[in-house]
Amino acid sequence: MKVTVLGIGAIGGWLAAGFAAGGAEVAALARGGTLAALRRDGLVLRDGTAERRFPLHAAADPADLPVPELLVLGLKGQDLPGALPLIRAAMGPETRVLSAQNGVPWFFLQGFGGPLRDAALESVDPGGALAASIPPGRILAAVVHAAATAEAPGVIRLAKADRLPIGDMGGTNGPLLEATVAMLRAGGIPAEPTAALRQEIWRKLWGNSNMNPLSALCRATLSDMLDEPGVRSLAEAMMAEMDGLGQAIGLAPLGSIADRMAVTRRIGAFRTSMLQDLEAGRRLELGPILGALVEMAERLGHPAPVMRGVHGLVALLERVSDRRRAARPEA
Repeated sequence: MKVTVLGIGAIGGWLAAGFAAGGAEVAALARGGTLAALRRDGLVLRDGTAERRFPLHAAADPADLPVPELLVLGLKGQDLPGALPLIRAAMGPETRVLSAQNGVPWFFLQGFGGPLRDAALESVDPGGALAASIPPGRILAAVVHAAATAEAPGVIRLAKADRLPIGDMGGTNGPLLEATVAMLRAGGIPAEPTAALRQEIWRKLWGNSNMNPLSALCRATLSDMLDEPGVRSLAEAMMAEMDGLGQAIGLAPLGSIADRMAVTRRIGAFRTSMLQDLEAGRRLELGPILGALVEMAERLGHPAPVMRGVHGLVALLERVSDRRRAARPEA
């Protein structure tokens, strides 16, 4: 299988290593320091004390790479609209994509029944450009239950890998899904097929949609926030609103908030990706993680005052942080 990965960050790099270890012909679309590192040293995956290197065909221009059977989108959701010209250029007439983003993806409501059937969400797909360019029948999607970091350009550190459910948005669950799961499993990634893709996405987001934005506001770890009763109550209120929203659009109930909070508690003193992005001056995943939920609630007239308020606070925090960085004199 010919696989091209766009976005060799923590998760994109981990998936690229898994495909390479499983026997795929893997290429990478990269630029700058990451492109230079991949060409010089290959892709490096560290897991505990083990280290593996994978030579990749890396380029900045899709024209310099083979046309892939599978294009893995390792970018964060907020960066996909800007990368659409590159995505289009990388896709051949038979290429399918594997998305691996946090939060609500651009295709979440495509082909889904209920009151928001086929709606494009401005929070994740302004103007519906992604939906118009990549039809559901060409999309596989992965729900990442793993923790990894990019220690340096092209160097990925895997902390844990629990599950990687993968579903077919075309609904066929055909040979490419089977081959993708088999290849990743052969490469050491715990991939599994799922016929309940939207529910898998929604369930993961049930924790991310509150803990990520609240951690950015509080500058705190998961355990610190859960130890503060007021913050914990705020998170639980957001979870209740999201569960109600899911049922309003046609998803199954998510279950016990207390049980889900116990899972978060076991993660411990973890700094969320949104907190790390804020501290590093990177764009936040606010649209996919919370903005899309607020947008769906507003379209339905579904009450979500806590989610809406937290979303507004984090959006303001990001704007103020951006202005301060722009005004700061260069060293």
